[in-house]
Amino acid sequence: MLEPSAEKVFASILGAYQISARITDDVTYCGQWIEREPQMNRGIFHLISAGRCQVEASYLPAPISLGVGDLIVFPRGSAHTLCQVMHGGGDAPADTAMLCGEFTSQSGRRNAVLDSLPDCFVVSETEDAGHFRALGRMMAEHSRQSLFGNQLVLNKLADSLLVLAIRDHLVKDPPRRGLLAALDDPRLSRTLAAMHEDPGRDWSIAQLAEVALLSRTAFCEHFSAVLGVAPMQYLTEWRMAEALRLLRDPHQSVARIAERLGYRTEAAFRRAFKRVQGFAPGKVRQQA
Repeated sequence: MLEPSAEKVFASILGAYQISARITDDVTYCGQWIEREPQMNRGIFHLISAGRCQVEASYLPAPISLGVGDLIVFPRGSAHTLCQVMHGGGDAPADTAMLCGEFTSQSGRRNAVLDSLPDCFVVSETEDAGHFRALGRMMAEHSRQSLFGNQLVLNKLADSLLVLAIRDHLVKDPPRRGLLAALDDPRLSRTLAAMHEDPGRDWSIAQLAEVALLSRTAFCEHFSAVLGVAPMQYLTEWRMAEALRLLRDPHQSVARIAERLGYRTEAAFRRAFKRVQGFAPGKVRQQA
């Protein structure tokens, strides 16, 4: 059971990293079939709505069998192969149908959420007899209808499906390292919640260690071991993730954003933003 602080961090990181999903295909495979999916520059997923299939990839220790209601997610679009499940006794393979989708993030260079996830993970219908199953069935039903705005509805449902998938993976198979792993650590989740709630505060290592109830040395070592970055580096990256979100709001001036995130001058903020994101704040304003 995750602490309330972890819930706050989970909500804030999904808001800042702005991961959005959309359905790209509703496909049905008949007879003997095989589908090779190349490496993609975005996350992808498959929701099985009928039949069964098998997933193979070089990074998997063994093929994965999927059935109706199962969802498989590839957070970084890793290459894989889909094929029918072979039946013994000469039985003809059943038709397989699936909804395929993709998801992207507007977080800039690095997405700490997706970096915390494995190359692929599965959420099985049998593991969740309630909301996940109902949502998957709703998506399958909507995909068969030709109604006005149906694509928009499917995309919104896909957003929810992805959040449920990440949450269930976090609870049932907690990552060992990375941002999501820190949510399963009460000391780190409290510290992250404090930083996320008040990123503009002039935080010190001593203050953060006090929130974690650790000594400064123990805190720095533990934080770096789990998240892969030092506390102050993480704070800077979080500030820049928030800056990216705020810059898309035309009512927020760059100077106001800089002040809100703890920078004494706009110039200092602009330098930090370009160093972390790889481009200037003005580029975000132009795209927005």
